Amino acid sequence: MNFWAELKKLNRPTYALAPMDGVTDFVHREIVATTAKPDVFYTEFTNVEGLNSRGFESTVRRLKFSENQRYIVAQLWGKNPENFNKAAKLVKDMGFDGIDLNMGCPETRVMKMKLGAALIGNNGLAQELIEAIKEGGRGLAISVKTRIGIDTIVTESWIEFLLSQGLDELTIHGRTAREMSKVPVHWDQIELAVQIKNKISPATVILGNGDVKYCADAENLCGVHGIDGVMIGKGIFSNPWVFEKKPKIHSEQEYIDLLLRHTKLYGETYPDKRQFGPMKKFILNYLKNVKNAQNLKEKIIHTSNYNEVHDTINLFYKS
Repeated sequence: MNFWAELKKLNRPTYALAPMDGVTDFVHREIVATTAKPDVFYTEFTNVEGLNSRGFESTVRRLKFSENQRYIVAQLWGKNPENFNKAAKLVKDMGFDGIDLNMGCPETRVMKMKLGAALIGNNGLAQELIEAIKEGGRGLAISVKTRIGIDTIVTESWIEFLLSQGLDELTIHGRTAREMSKVPVHWDQIELAVQIKNKISPATVILGNGDVKYCADAENLCGVHGIDGVMIGKGIFSNPWVFEKKPKIHSEQEYIDLLLRHTKLYGETYPDKRQFGPMKKFILNYLKNVKNAQNLKEKIIHTSNYNEVHDTINLFYKS
């Protein structure tokens, strides 16, 4: 029995942290795992062409994980079925619990390559890719993350096709690619997908995705729309404890402590100062929960390692 089926047997909503490029790296997942842990983690988008090229070493770093992060799913994207097959074998050998195929990314760069959400409606290639990861990752849970269309809503035809592929799990972002995140989520379309699933693939787990910010919302959405759980993405930015089973208000000091813990692990994992830049978006996000922090933000943006961040914060509170 795959892990999605095991989670479904718990008779409660399943919670997953969405794969987000430049966000859900090893360090971020480790922090979330030791703060308020979801049921399932996904890696950042990992390109199968990169895993089968001279860029292997820089690409495979995206697949680093720890035992704290289980259940852990590798999210793959690309266009070559042979490369997907080889990547799936690698992921299996690395000890992942599942493989997810990205058919939902709406970014222009990806769409121009006819990948991500541009695969919607390209049933021939989509089927080839799914079959390739099934064969290469034999024994792992296989899933897809997608949207309800490219320019127009095509839920019925697209979701029916995907559910005919024998997936273990399907995550549906309830917007088209063109809509990005600019309109309210079409929860009626996600509910339609559940109805289709119940007819042709009842064992497949369905997660809803889009603007879910609290676990309490998830319970309501599952009850109303019949989904098995939710995938939360941007909600993790406003609340690092979004997956807490019993939500509570967190103090300014808790945000500072989490900021420092995150920064320290980031520095230990990526010791090269040139790699410190991406950490600053997390730091500034934590500081949104600190009162009168504008001066601190202006100074901390010039830091380049954990010690400098630590000292800058200490000076702020002493002044």
